[in-house]
Amino acid sequence: MKALSDALLGFMAGLVITLGAAAFLTLESKMAGALMFVVGLFAICSFGWNLFTGKVCYSIGKGPKYIGFLAVVWLSNFAGAAAGGALLRMTRLTACIERAQELCAVKLGDSLASVFVLAIFCNILIYIAVEGYRSIPYELGKYIAIFFGVTVFVVCGFEHCIANMFYITAAGMWSGEAVVFILVNTLGNICGGLLLPALSLAASRCRDKSRV
Repeated sequence: MKALSDALLGFMAGLVITLGAAAFLTLESKMAGALMFVVGLFAICSFGWNLFTGKVCYSIGKGPKYIGFLAVVWLSNFAGAAAGGALLRMTRLTACIERAQELCAVKLGDSLASVFVLAIFCNILIYIAVEGYRSIPYELGKYIAIFFGVTVFVVCGFEHCIANMFYITAAGMWSGEAVVFILVNTLGNICGGLLLPALSLAASRCRDKSRV
């Protein structure tokens, strides 16, 4: 039952990411689109849903069960994001679909090395957002962390694997190339999500040893 609960919370997270991503496609202004994109992580953090790019940041020191949990979250996020993209294709918002196609053409035309690095930067910012929400004791500070973490990665064009699952579905551009893109994107997000926690842990251990 826990796996089902985790999957449902993951599906909801994937679905709400599509709301911010759809707003990004609708707006001409990149900055305005980035601001609207925040709604996804705002809802996820506020309601305790499961987002892969956030949960992966806390993998260090966890056992195989956590890896299984992450797999469930990734797949359920995929299902939610794809459902949002498929539903969007059934609406009159053809401009969004065309924008998604233009965006995906750029993304899929990029080198895998570039995608990987952009994904690392994306999840560094996601970690700042989710850890800020978790650890900052003041309500305003929690939401400022989400605001800056999300808007900066969107404005910069960094690669978020769950958002890209939505974009590719909305564009109707799934292919073998797109699957490889998502896998590389996911790997980059994992590395980016683990980078700051790993460095923080190393710094903490060095500090502890210096006190001995």
